[in-house]
Amino acid sequence: MYIPFDIFTTDHNIMPAQGKVLVSEPFLGDQYFRRSVVLLTEHGEKGTVGFLLNKPLKIDIKELLSDFPVEEASVCMGGPVGNNTVHYIHMLGDIVPNSVKVKGNIYWGGDYEVLKNMILSGKIDPLQVRFFVGYSGWDPGQLDREISENSWVVGEFDERLIMESKEPAAWKIFLEKLGGKFRLWTNFPENPALN
Repeated sequence: MYIPFDIFTTDHNIMPAQGKVLVSEPFLGDQYFRRSVVLLTEHGEKGTVGFLLNKPLKIDIKELLSDFPVEEASVCMGGPVGNNTVHYIHMLGDIVPNSVKVKGNIYWGGDYEVLKNMILSGKIDPLQVRFFVGYSGWDPGQLDREISENSWVVGEFDERLIMESKEPAAWKIFLEKLGGKFRLWTNFPENPALN
């Protein structure tokens, strides 16, 4: 079987930006970013901020936010920075004051008390919100270097996929959506030495 020589080059057609998604290459060894998908919520001169979409934590939301109005809400590891902080993205628009528009109907943060009261009053579905412990951060130029080293491929994905992809297997789903040679990445074992 012929395997193209450039199978692990990421083809930098899409550059990182707010609202774009990073998908890690198959052998990225970092314990946080191995086979990960990251939504970028901020990218600019001061650096980059994002959240790991597919690293669920086995933790109850009430352990993080004791006053949260429902028992069940998904919580993911957002990244290795500030792991004593809780963040959220949502599809509620600017009806949550101080939210930052990331892309389309996806917003980041905002007034937690307003969010909590909207859930309590039944005005929103808790599934419209995703919570993260910590975040992923890159200094200015750091992410661009990692992309040039083929650690990440940058893509654009629909909001539904971003909001619903909460399990480790989502890494393969995002690669499938990218198509082409990236579909081949899904077949590589996590540890080639064990193959």
